[in-house]
Amino acid sequence: MPVGPQMNTACPSSDRVRFLRAWLQNPWGVASVTPSSRSLAQLITSGIGADTGRVLELGPGTGVFTDMLLERGVSEPDLTLVEMQGGFAAMLKGRYPAASVLMVDAARLGRHLEGVGKYGATVSGLPLLSMSPRQVMGILRSCFQLMDAHASFYQFTYGPRCPVPPRILDRLGLTAVRIGWTPNNLPPAAVYRLSRRPAGRVRRSPSV
Repeated sequence: MPVGPQMNTACPSSDRVRFLRAWLQNPWGVASVTPSSRSLAQLITSGIGADTGRVLELGPGTGVFTDMLLERGVSEPDLTLVEMQGGFAAMLKGRYPAASVLMVDAARLGRHLEGVGKYGATVSGLPLLSMSPRQVMGILRSCFQLMDAHASFYQFTYGPRCPVPPRILDRLGLTAVRIGWTPNNLPPAAVYRLSRRPAGRVRRSPSV
């Protein structure tokens, strides 16, 4: 797909500076001191294409994953970008005017997107490892309520295992599969695909 005028295929130095400033202001809320690499963007969007339909992106930052989603054929009006950092949100509105940019809590998306139709996938750049179990559960529950029955939630992590604990996966009836790892990122990162378990395989764990 040809690269359109709104697509940021490289990471300009201004984006790196903006990301570093955001990290210095809120190191627990921004996953890294630098934007994600193109290699990670390719990996986390590898299961998404033009036939996916509407896509929800959490914590898009400077839009590295957003650009790759557009390259893979997702139309800009089908993107909903959820970004709580004000500087990033303002930048995203300028770069992707046809997308919906929301500054809302990802755990309460249902209140803001009720009745807008189902999503075919969620791509998350949120730092789940720095969040409480209740926050993680709220985000996943909210997103899966907004997605089609067979849609998946894609999450990257710098850690050695899935950033969603087994007890939360069990509680929500989800399964997690590592789809790949890329050393060409700073730091190196792995990507997991979360999806609903088949009916009858849901286990209940103690409350989180």
